[in-house]
Amino acid sequence: MNYDVKPRLGEILKERELRQKDLAKMSNLTEATISRFERQSRYEISTLVAISKALDLSIEDLFIIKKSAE
Repeated sequence: MNYDVKPRLGEILKERELRQKDLAKMSNLTEATISRFERQSRYEISTLVAISKALDLSIEDLFIIKKSAE
C-alpha cells in the first residue's frame, strides 16, 4: 500500500503562533533545518524526533497522510 505524505509543520506553527526561529530554539535545531522541513521528502530521524518532542506531538502528527490511489 502506498501513501501520499505531506508535511504540515507550517500549519502547526501558525496554529500555535510560533515562528521557525522559535521552533529552532525549542528543538535545538538550526533555522535552516526548520525552513527546509516543508520542502523535503526525506527526513533525518533525529530531526523528526527533535521537532516532535519540542511540539509535544507524535512524528505522524507532523504530516498529512493519505492512502494513494493505486
